[in-house]
Amino acid sequence: MLNAMTAKDITKKILANESLFILDVRNEDAFADWKIEGSSVEHKNVPYFELMDGVEEILGQIPSENVLVVCAKEGSSIFVGEMLVEAGVKNVSYLQGGMKAWSEYLEPVKVADLTDGGTLWQFVRIGKGCLSYLVESDGSAMIIDSTRMVDQYISFAETKGLKVVHVADTHLHADHISGGRMLREATNATYWLPPKDAEEVTFDYAALEDGVEVTVGTTKVAVQAIYSPGHTIGSTSFVVDNRFLLSGDILFVESIGRPDLAGKAEDWVADLRETLYSRYKELSEDLMVLPAHFGTMSEVGEGGLVAARLGDLFENNAGLNIEDEAEFRKLVSENLPPQPHAYQEIRQLNMGKINPTEDEQRDMEIGPNRCAVHG
Repeated sequence: MLNAMTAKDITKKILANESLFILDVRNEDAFADWKIEGSSVEHKNVPYFELMDGVEEILGQIPSENVLVVCAKEGSSIFVGEMLVEAGVKNVSYLQGGMKAWSEYLEPVKVADLTDGGTLWQFVRIGKGCLSYLVESDGSAMIIDSTRMVDQYISFAETKGLKVVHVADTHLHADHISGGRMLREATNATYWLPPKDAEEVTFDYAALEDGVEVTVGTTKVAVQAIYSPGHTIGSTSFVVDNRFLLSGDILFVESIGRPDLAGKAEDWVADLRETLYSRYKELSEDLMVLPAHFGTMSEVGEGGLVAARLGDLFENNAGLNIEDEAEFRKLVSENLPPQPHAYQEIRQLNMGKINPTEDEQRDMEIGPNRCAVHG
């Protein structure tokens, strides 16, 4: 019998470092660009069209039991999985919803209890490398850098008896579709955006400016905005509870943000260096950095949390240790990784200028995030 595994099931196995063998039947280019990753994951990529006449030729290349078959939308993996079962492979599963479902699953991870009450949560979009946050306090919640899968935040908030009163984006995103407007419409929350990134948006918003303090709940868990340009001209970080630095796409655990996704790399390099080497230097080294993305599974810590102490990043993150300004400029403006799929359209959507269908939005987000520059 062929079993179904959900994206949640697979996430739990990966975070628990349980062994997982995946037969990925997508085309080779799709597999090379983006796959399910983890320290305990093994892969075999054989395109579906090579298996249409049977699986006998690959039986010696895969385990005799515990095989997960993966494809783009699930149909091909069910077909191949059933052939594996008929061929005698034991405990065969397929990824329910395919890589589409993998891209859209959010795993809530508790970051910490907050000083004056409440909790900070990180939502790990493990298939896309996106990280979003929920600050809860005394029945109220603020969601930061939300994805378009807003039902998952709303369900989480309802389960915990929370009212979403604030929504914010650290910047105008280019690699994923923001759920900010959808959350505002669903919850009547205030939607905060950096005004320098919002000059072309077609909707109303609250101006997220340097020094603005957003209070969540009556216990006064303050979220303080810090202007930190470089990835975009409006990029704004948050300090939560004087303990956590939500760095958006400016600083990651193993890399730094790229300045080129609005076509202004040369203009924004100086801003990026100023933010990383001056503004962040003025902050406490004991702040825990919580970025908006991760690039590889090596950045994912115990339990799924992606975080690092700011002082440790100044010691270990190569992007923070380039003394020569010309060398820094070269790193972040030349030989950059490929730009995110459909990033121009995603920017237009996040401004409210276009309104693609749900399926079109899904296609726009296919593939990994590419917001980082590795030193």
